[in-house]
Amino acid sequence: MRPLRMIDTAEDFAGSKPRRIRWRLAWSVLAAILGIGVIMFFGVGRWLFVEDNLEKAQAILVLSGRMPLRAIEAARLYNGGYAAEVWLTRPSEPAAALQTMHIAYLGEDFFNSRILMHEGVPSAAIRVLEPPIANTVDELRVAAAELDRTKSSTVIIVTTKAHTRRVRTLWQEVSGGRRAIVRAAADDPFEPGHWWRTTGDALDVVREVLGLLNAWAGLPLRPST
Repeated sequence: MRPLRMIDTAEDFAGSKPRRIRWRLAWSVLAAILGIGVIMFFGVGRWLFVEDNLEKAQAILVLSGRMPLRAIEAARLYNGGYAAEVWLTRPSEPAAALQTMHIAYLGEDFFNSRILMHEGVPSAAIRVLEPPIANTVDELRVAAAELDRTKSSTVIIVTTKAHTRRVRTLWQEVSGGRRAIVRAAADDPFEPGHWWRTTGDALDVVREVLGLLNAWAGLPLRPST
């Protein structure tokens, strides 16, 4: 009986070796996936923030939101001689909803124009583009159409740091080959390398990642009405 137990033990050992190899391989793959996940988590803020080198352009487009940061940056670029005009857009909300209640609302474009003038941009250099917009895609389409109308090729688009990659991605989809120089407001407090430390930065990252997924999927999600 003793030789038989020795044979069984040898067979068990030989059979366990492939299992150990498979387990080690599985754990190695899992560790690699977790490592990549950690790198992506901590690096996504830096990945979202992209900028182009500054050059002179037809106009500077101020994307809606984040007053007064974007308008202040646009004024700085205008005063630096990078363009002869500053373009604003007119969001349809909340003006439309307030109008049904007979409540006057001056609009974001009104306040952005006042910020620009406060920072030294003459009123004659400020233009509000039509039609009203609902989201970033609408804004970029309006700007691309204006470039076509004026036979121009380049616009400087001013936004905030976390929004820059999505703006560049969307512009490539809607611009018809026109060129955009994407710039972020220098005073934007977003911290690309430590975005998880504040709720505002974390929400920006989540919103932008979801927005990019929507853009890559062909914009199946539309603005809510």
